[in-house]
Amino acid sequence: MTELRDRDLVALGLLVEPVRRDLYDWVVAQARPVGREQAAKALNITRALAAFHLDRLAAAGLLEAGYRRLSGRVGPGAGRPARVYWRADREVSVSLPDRRYERVARLFASALERLGDGSVPVPLQDAARELGEQLGKAGRRGAPITRLTAALKAGGYEPETDPTGAIRLRNCPFDALTDAHRPLVCGTNLAVAEGLTRGSGATTVQPILDFQPGHCCVVFVPHTQRLRRD
Repeated sequence: MTELRDRDLVALGLLVEPVRRDLYDWVVAQARPVGREQAAKALNITRALAAFHLDRLAAAGLLEAGYRRLSGRVGPGAGRPARVYWRADREVSVSLPDRRYERVARLFASALERLGDGSVPVPLQDAARELGEQLGKAGRRGAPITRLTAALKAGGYEPETDPTGAIRLRNCPFDALTDAHRPLVCGTNLAVAEGLTRGSGATTVQPILDFQPGHCCVVFVPHTQRLRRD
């Protein structure tokens, strides 16, 4: 455990350097693996500097790295594959003094599942909706969708709007519990999302469950799109 904590401390320490932190934030905000040239251009730095920092982040486990052709072409003349980077699945967390919140969350989740029939207990749904409503009301500036998006960002969901107008979430803040307690976690996430729409006043979208790889189980779809689904 001490070795793991030391690795996490080293990884987090890398983000103290401003350029490296900006590079990390930019890479994880992208929906696809990105190359050194793209990263250097986005941050207005040299390719060599971008490569140095990206490789440090990959070595620490904060990013994954591989090779692919960014041109999209294949066969002769397509060029050599470029080194690309994307967010790593590894979670990095340090608490001083040592705390084990994930362990107690797993304990609570197991106990709640034993109380019901596989569905989310009603008191938990109510509490989750109330929490979401409070978060949605926290920032009252801007249009309702802007407030909803801001609340989702503040909650760690990493929202992005797809071409259909649906708001998809690139991160689940409760991902550590999802594999073992998916119905409970996803049902609770949905209740939080319902509260968020009510608190932010974003009445043009509706949260539904839509399981997609690499995304949170909740997606906010425009009401017109929901009608087409139904």
